[in-house]
Parts: sequence; C-alpha cells; structure tokens
Amino acid sequence: MKVLVLNCGSSSIKYKLFDMDHKEVIAQGGIEKIGLKGSFLKLTLPDGGKKILEKDIPEHTVGVEFILNTLISPEYGAIKSLDEINAVGHRMVHGGEKFSESVLLTQEVLDAFTACNDLAPLHNPANLKGVNAISAILPDVPQIGVFDTAFHQTMPDYAYLYAVPYELYKKYGVRRYGFHGTSHRYVSKRVCEFLGVQPEGKRIITCHIGNGGSISAIKDGKCMDTSMGLTPLEGLMMGTRSGDIDAGAVTFIMEKEGLDANGVSNLLNKKSGVMGIFGESSDMRDLENAVAAGNPRAILAEKMYFYRIKKYVGAYAAALGGVDIIVFTGGVGENQCNCRSEVCEGLEFMGVKVDLEKNKVRGEETVISTDDSKVKVVVIPTDEELMIASDTMAILNK
Repeated sequence: MKVLVLNCGSSSIKYKLFDMDHKEVIAQGGIEKIGLKGSFLKLTLPDGGKKILEKDIPEHTVGVEFILNTLISPEYGAIKSLDEINAVGHRMVHGGEKFSESVLLTQEVLDAFTACNDLAPLHNPANLKGVNAISAILPDVPQIGVFDTAFHQTMPDYAYLYAVPYELYKKYGVRRYGFHGTSHRYVSKRVCEFLGVQPEGKRIITCHIGNGGSISAIKDGKCMDTSMGLTPLEGLMMGTRSGDIDAGAVTFIMEKEGLDANGVSNLLNKKSGVMGIFGESSDMRDLENAVAAGNPRAILAEKMYFYRIKKYVGAYAAALGGVDIIVFTGGVGENQCNCRSEVCEGLEFMGVKVDLEKNKVRGEETVISTDDSKVKVVVIPTDEELMIASDTMAILNK
C-alpha cells in the first residue's frame, strides 16, 4: 500500500511517498516558488543526496503534476505507474470546530473546510489547491484530510475561550484553536511507545520548538491546553512572531506608528520574535553563532526565547496537576541541546533533572533526564507526514 502525503503552502508543495507495508519513505521532496520566477523541485535521492529540477510552475496543479511525473520518471522515479498510489493524505491547517479527527475528503467536507478560510486565509486556500490538483489528475484516488487543529478540539471550554463578549465566539468563532496538532499528537503517542507506557494516566507536556513553536498539555492522551490561539501568533516567542503581547500594547503601537490592521499583523507576524529583538536574522543557527560571538542583542533574544518556553512548561505542569513526561521536538527542540538544558534548568522543584551528557544529541529518540529524575525528559523527532499517512491508512481500512 502506497500513500502520497502532500503539504501545500501558498507558494510551495512538500511531499513524501510512503510504502506503508514497511512504513518506509520511498520518495520525498518539495516544490518552491510556485507562481514566481525560478521555481523548482528539490528531491532527495536514494543515497541521501539532493537534486534540483528547474521548471516553470505557474500554479499548484502544474506543481502536483510535476511531482507525479517525477515519481514515475525513468531517472528519479520510485514507482513505475501512478496506479501504485493507493491514496493521498493532505495536511489541512484550520478545520475550526468542524473537525476533531481526520476524514475522507468529500465535497461536503471540502465545503465545510472552505468555510474556515477566514481563520487561515493564507493556508486553507493553498491546502485546497492541492486537493483540487489531485482530483484533476487522479480523480479515482481517495483523499484524506488531516487537520492541524483537530488534536486540540478536546480542550475544555474554559481553556479555549477568550474573556471577550461571548457573542463574538458565537458569531465569528473567536476562540483558541491551536496548531501543530499533528506533531503534538504524533510525539505524545510515540513517546509512550518509546518508554513502554500507556497514555492513560500520564501527564505529558509536548514542546514543538522551531521557527514556529507551540506547547501542549496532554492528559490521558488528550490535549487539555495549547499555547497557540485563534491564529499561530499567540504563545511562545518565535522566529518572526511576537507570541503573547498585551493587546493594549498593540493598540498603542498602532496609534504611534499609524498602522492599520494589515500593518500591525505584518509587524507581529513577520518582524517580531527573534528577528525583532536580534535584528539580524530569525534563524536560530544564526542566533546561536551571534550568541557565541558575544552579540548582546542575540544574548537577550535567546534568553527571552528560552524563558517563554520554561514559563509555559511551568504553567502547564500546574494545569495538569503535575507532569510525568516532557517531550522536545521540532527543529530547535530536536537539535539544540542548550535550548533543552536552559528550559529545564530551575525545574528541579518539579522533579526535572537533565543529564547534560545524555542531552548532547541531535535528532535522535533519547531520554535526556537522569535515571533518578521523577519526570522523564525525552527528545522525539516529529514525523507529521507519517502521522498523516497512518491516518490515511486507518480511514481506508475502516
């Protein structure tokens, strides 16, 4: 059984082709700069090397067709015929309150998903383009939607509601939805398998830390709270996003700088976070190098970045009535040992003790806490694509 997983952005398409009989990735890559000059497909070769194939890709259907043709090409193909693709799983960003689990994409489902476009105006239409492209090229292949927001639909109302007039929730759906749900679901499930424990009875805090970042509080395998909100802006300090900020500060800045809604959105989403404080880059590798060189604004940005994570971990330990497992994942969480050690430093009162030698890992499933630590601290590389492929298989097998 072969499942193609697509993650369509506004100007990009990432893909992985899985042989689900062996849970192996047999092809992967991505298209960038759709609709722009210099568009290309970058694929991973069997030996791990990369190959760039340049092509004019004006829109998503052409991009998906290019991916499919590459999958069956004599030179770079992983399969002999498109008939070998049994299903396509799609990353869908915002399902609002309509979707609490992955579903077969029918017209009724797609209409409900389109109704959520106001909540994710950049992402949802792009996701839909990928679905439509597959429908045009492989009309008989079943397609499954896996929603970023679905895992967080178990949050209780007192956790997801904002303290604004209730009518705004009823009229416009103004509430906290959370994102990175597929990643939080994958690592919270995987860490239990890795440790040989059941999710029931376990209090888990999952830290998906990267250029975008979020933290979730999980009890008995269900999400009880998460740091992102109506949009991905709320919560942690991120690469270019501010994270939590006083709404009064926002209106103050709007008045002082003469910004409209688009202007303030651009400021908080694209010019803030690490980029706003450090001033040179939003990339954590660049920040690390600048910290090592003694750049004072880089040092400040890093301290702020780590502090926000620590604060949320502490808050969620309180919300859960304690914590049994803390998981680090995402580009920074998996690869940056000083992020993990700095976040955990000072949490000894909660029973957290990190082994600094064990912590010297990058991208490996590893327990980094000491043997006598009451809380297990674990690095689990995320695999959202495998989660999407597994959901796709589960729905097909119903």
